[in-house]
Parts: sequence; structure tokens; C-alpha cells
Amino acid sequence: MARNYKKEYKNYHSKPKQKANRNSRNKARRKMVSSGKLKKGDKRDVHHKDGNPRNNSSKNLRASPKSKNRSRRLQESAYGV
Repeated sequence: MARNYKKEYKNYHSKPKQKANRNSRNKARRKMVSSGKLKKGDKRDVHHKDGNPRNNSSKNLRASPKSKNRSRRLQESAYGV
């Protein structure tokens, strides 16, 4: 069964809270690029250490490989960390 992206956006991604989270993640990326910790087009993501996408303090942000950053949530939930 194929994903229904239109329904997914309507039910989740269009909500004000999710829009604010996405905006904050984009802001964190811009902050890391301007500070020189990341470059445009590199293969790394911005990791929020405390898991809160709205906390963009420099102590909470770290550059990490996409593979680690995007699998972290699954690993933590599977092992109860």
C-alpha cells in the first residue's frame, strides 16, 4: 500500500506545532552553517541533544551523520534509553 502524502500532510505536517518545529529545525541548520560547523550540501544533519527541536542553543546543537541522526529515535525507543 502506497503512502498517502496528501493525507499525511493534512493530518500531521500542517498543524501549527509541527510547522513551528520544522521552522526551528531549519533555523538550527542555518545557524550551524553560518557558524561554519556545517556546509551547504554536506552529508550531515543537525542533532538536537535534548530531542527538543525548538531548543536551538549552541550547547544543544551538534553536527551528526544523517544515518545516525535519523536512526537515533528508533534505537532509543527500542532499547528504552
